Amino acid sequence: MLLIHQMLTNFFYHLRENNLKVNLREHLTLLEALNKEVVVYNTEDFYFLSRAIYVKHEQNLDLFDRLFSQFFDGVEEVRVEDFLKIDDSWLIKKFLSELSEEEKEAIKAAGGLDELLERLRKTIEEQKERHEGGTKWVGTGGTSPFGNGGYNPAGIRIGGKGGGKNAAKIWDKREFKNYDDNLELNTRNTQMALRLLRILTREGVEDELNLEETIDRTCNNAGFLDIKMQASKQNRVKILLLLDVGGSMDDFVEECSMLFSSAKHQFKNLEFYYFHNCVYENMWKDNNRRYEDKISTWDVLNKYNKDYKVIFVGDASMSPWELSEPRGSVEHFNAEAGTVWLERFRDKFPNLIWLNPINDGYWQYTHTIQEIRKWSDNRMFPLTISGLEKAMKCLKNSKLKFNS
Repeated sequence: MLLIHQMLTNFFYHLRENNLKVNLREHLTLLEALNKEVVVYNTEDFYFLSRAIYVKHEQNLDLFDRLFSQFFDGVEEVRVEDFLKIDDSWLIKKFLSELSEEEKEAIKAAGGLDELLERLRKTIEEQKERHEGGTKWVGTGGTSPFGNGGYNPAGIRIGGKGGGKNAAKIWDKREFKNYDDNLELNTRNTQMALRLLRILTREGVEDELNLEETIDRTCNNAGFLDIKMQASKQNRVKILLLLDVGGSMDDFVEECSMLFSSAKHQFKNLEFYYFHNCVYENMWKDNNRRYEDKISTWDVLNKYNKDYKVIFVGDASMSPWELSEPRGSVEHFNAEAGTVWLERFRDKFPNLIWLNPINDGYWQYTHTIQEIRKWSDNRMFPLTISGLEKAMKCLKNSKLKFNS
């Protein structure tokens, strides 16, 4: 039998111990919401309420759903009279042993731990006994969405064998699984990550009404209308995207295509070129004509100024001599080593990063990945949502680095 105060407290610790960042202030907020009957003993509503309070970023929605499902799977009937008799000393010891100083201060601000426990009691003090056949309380045989053996098309069975067989476990549907920051890219979450690099400025034609300035000027003009226009805000970040293609990168075509498509959508000032393994004296724009329509890398270096933010995309996995030696390329006799060209890019563009589709847990086993990480001053990031978000923040602040 899982008691109510044990269940709520253990649920809080269950989330915390499984990498969902929740704090005591949020837990107190949940208890206060229950005390004020924001939801009335309804499992589905409790799920939405607790998710709204505990989840601070959409990338954690799927994690919350999984943890909610794990914790409440097989929960049996709750009897309030047992809760009212329970000795709270175990709970007090558990709280005090695990709370940070900041959380202890939060308890004091809320009136102390006794007040916290009192809030728990108040959330259920109206229900004094087992309930059957109703529409509101936790029980059996009724139409309540929170119970067992009854009928509610939007309900959830709590323990035992079900009756109406119409329960809908919303958290098990996991509609937000694509938001997990460790999952592969898709169009939506990639675009959301790239939006972190937006730098909105007002330049160009004044085509938007400046309301505040218009009001001020009109007031200063004795009430005669004096309209002030301004240029609309636009994302004018300049991006130079350099993509490794062919060879081992064939395994990551889908991820790179997703990134390329999202970047074209997010950045109006986007230029791109292709290379193979490492940049040498030539690049190209069309992979179907990579040998016929080569573009001098010197031309690329000279065409774009240092305002451009450079994004290299590649697995950085190659033979060591492709980086370190002239004529080391597997495709042609390059007159200068790959590291020479990389140094030229770093000297010209102070704000650059490298996105690597290989899991960062394997980077340490490839010599050339380590060498390129050193060249980039540790600004290589994995091609995941989390990695992409960190990469965009790094491009906005060149002092940031990736710590794997």
